[in-house]
Amino acid sequence: MPQVTDATDGGVLPPFAELVLDLTERIPPGRVMTYGDVAEYLGHGGPRQVGRVMALYGAAVPWWRVIRADGRLLPGHERRALTRYREEGTPLREHADPPRVDLVRARWDGRYPGARTETRKPVRGRE
Repeated sequence: MPQVTDATDGGVLPPFAELVLDLTERIPPGRVMTYGDVAEYLGHGGPRQVGRVMALYGAAVPWWRVIRADGRLLPGHERRALTRYREEGTPLREHADPPRVDLVRARWDGRYPGARTETRKPVRGRE
C-alpha cells in the first residue's frame, strides 16, 4: 500500500473520500474497522477503494483504526501504528510475530454506546 498522505489537490476531496475519512474520524479510540467494514458500512465501494482513499488522504485522520481483515499492521507504518494501539488500549494479539490487532475484541460495528440503532447503520453480522 502507498504511504499515508494528505490531500494534495487544494483540499478538495472526492465525495467517497470524504465519507471514508468522516467515518474513520468517528471510530472510537481502541477500536478498529477493516477496509471492508468501512465499505460495507458506507454501502459503497470495496476494501481496495477504501484502502486507496486512506493511502491518498488518510494522514489527517486516525488511519491506524482502519486495518486489514487479518489484523496485520500497515506495512511501513507498523511501529507508529503499534504505538497508537498501545496508547489507546486497542486489544492486540501480542503473541503473534509481529503483533496484530485482535479483531474479535477491537472491531467496531459503527454504533455508539447508547445510540438508537436506527441512527447508525451497523456492519452486517455484528449487530
